Formats: sequence, C-alpha cells, structure tokens
Amino acid sequence: MSTPPLIVHIVHRFDFGGLENGLVNLVNLMPSTVGRHVIIALTDVTEIQQRIDRDDVWVFALGKKRGKDIGFYVRLFRLLRTLKPDIVHTRNFGTLDCQFVAWLAGVRHRIHGEHGWDSYDPEGRLPKFRVVRRLLEPLIETFVALSAELESWLIQDVGIPARKVRRICNGVDTKRFVARTRPSRDHDASVVGSVTRFSEIKDPLNTIGAFIEVHRAHPGAVRLLMIGDGSLKAAAVSVLRSAGVEASACLPGSVVDVVPYLEEMDLFVLGSLREGISNTVLEAMAAGLPVIATRVGGNIELVDDGVTGYLVPPQSPSAIAAAIARYLADSDLARRHGVAGRKRIEDHFSINAMIALYSELYTGALAR
Repeated sequence: MSTPPLIVHIVHRFDFGGLENGLVNLVNLMPSTVGRHVIIALTDVTEIQQRIDRDDVWVFALGKKRGKDIGFYVRLFRLLRTLKPDIVHTRNFGTLDCQFVAWLAGVRHRIHGEHGWDSYDPEGRLPKFRVVRRLLEPLIETFVALSAELESWLIQDVGIPARKVRRICNGVDTKRFVARTRPSRDHDASVVGSVTRFSEIKDPLNTIGAFIEVHRAHPGAVRLLMIGDGSLKAAAVSVLRSAGVEASACLPGSVVDVVPYLEEMDLFVLGSLREGISNTVLEAMAAGLPVIATRVGGNIELVDDGVTGYLVPPQSPSAIAAAIARYLADSDLARRHGVAGRKRIEDHFSINAMIALYSELYTGALAR
C-alpha cells in the first residue's frame, strides 16, 4: 500500500482563531488516504494543538523573530528539505513569502489561502501587498478564497488569473455543535456571548460598548460572556470596570473547547471591522443562537438579515445594542432566528462539504 501524500500547512502562529480552528477541523476530519499532515507555525504554538485528535499530525514552531530574520528562512528551508512534502499550503499574507522558500526546497505543488485581511491592511487596498501577491503568483498553483468577497478581490483587484482561484467556504461540525435547550441558571439575565480575538481588526470594544449601553438601559437584564484573548484584552477589562459593569461580565480568555460556553449563551455578537468566513459565527448558528454581526466581508454570506439574526454597521455599538434589545423584548424572535440559523448551517455550511472540496483540491493538484 502506497504512503499517502504529505501536506504541509504553514500559518503565522498556531493559536486560537478562526483560521487555525478551520485548519484543526481539516486535519482531524480529512480521510487519511487523502494525505498526511504537518503544521508549521512561523512563530509559536499554543494550547490549540490539544484539539488535534490524530496522532500522525506533526506540529513545528520555528520561532521567527520580528522584522528580518534570515535564520528563520534557513530553518524553514531545511525543514522542508527534510520533510519532502508533496504540497505546501500557506495561509494569509504573513506566510506568503514561504512560497518562495517552498519553491527553492523543491516542493512541487504550492497552494495559498486568503482567509481575511489584517489590521495593517483591513480592506486589502495597500498597493505593496497586492504587488507581492502578483509577483509570487507564478509560483502558486491555486489561490483559495474563503468568501465571495475575497474571491472577487483576488481576481479583480489583485489581478490573479480566475483559473487559479477557488472559493472554499468554512464548514462546521454539526455533530459537535448541537442546538440545545439553554441550561437552568441562578439568574434571569440573558447572556450576550462572543468568541473573538481581542485585536483591532476584530474590534472587541464595539461589542463591549453595546453591552454597556444595554446594561444601562435594562439593569440586570443582560450578562456578557466573551471568549478570547489578545492585545486589547486589558483595555476591554478596563472599559468594563470604568462603566461599573465588570461584575456582570465574564472574560475567561481563550479556551480549547468553546462548546460548553456557547451552551451558556442566549445570543451571539461579532462586532468585527472585517471578516472572511467566521468560524465562530458558523459555530454559534450551529448551536442554535441568533447572531448579530457587522455587515462586512463573509458575514453577509453567513447571516440572513432578519431571518437568522441581524447585520449591523461596523463601529456602531448603538446598532448592536438595538438588536440585542429586540431579542430581550421578544424571546420567541430569538428562538426563531436560532432555529433558522441552525437549518442554514445544515443546508449550506456542512463540514463534510468543506472536507470534500479540500480533498478534491489536494488530489487534483497531485494529479497534475
């Protein structure tokens, strides 16, 4: 029996986040006959690796320093020469230069995924980043776009040939994320939840500002449960403390398993400045939660406005607060939106469809 091909996935940091969560789902659920997997983090690896269920997946951290780190490229080159992968799959701009290293190391098949934009280029408009993508395009067989917006941007704005671009949306495991009856509690407050990264592009203070506004208008009616970590975590705690609502908020940081926390929530909020296809929104919908999300990027593809939740303008705590207030005033509306969201996931965003498309992508590359 022949050995399955080796697929090396390169990320900037293997940490809690939508991109990394999707990668974990991919390596856990993809049939072993399609490929073996190695994950390389340019910088470091966190507890998220505990979510990998397979014992044949290797994870490496290369400790890349900030700025120019020539030693990193030497380490990556040597590792790739040792591993001899059949495919290298980089993700987002921060790993794009690794495509050149993979080419030098003799990797025959090279794929790059665009999952969303970063805070230094929130709308993908900076010319230098587009130029780099165009310069490296000849080395890349396929660009994977996670949303229709990213697909259009790659083709029309960046100038990547349409034949090289494939759209593969994230999927969610509907067996792991199940809509359940909310648990009994020792309080009557509705729990406003969020799972996000505390960074500028995710704008967590937008959600916190909305929570404060609702808490003031409806004292004792809401609590906040916000999962995640990042550079703005301390600022978020400070804002809650200054508003006098810290006792009604729980910010436990990043967690390996978000399922128990989703079960505690009554509605879900994502107040990002930009998004690709958000895993956390998909998981919240699969868990039967109505979703309030900003009208940006892939959120528009996921949330059916007025049916599975509400889309609101970015950087508008008052708009989020108004949507939360609608659900507080009408629990049946929240239930209907949650049920509709779960059905939308089952119909359009299954994990099986995502795995099938990536399997086809990898086997197709090897067949060329």
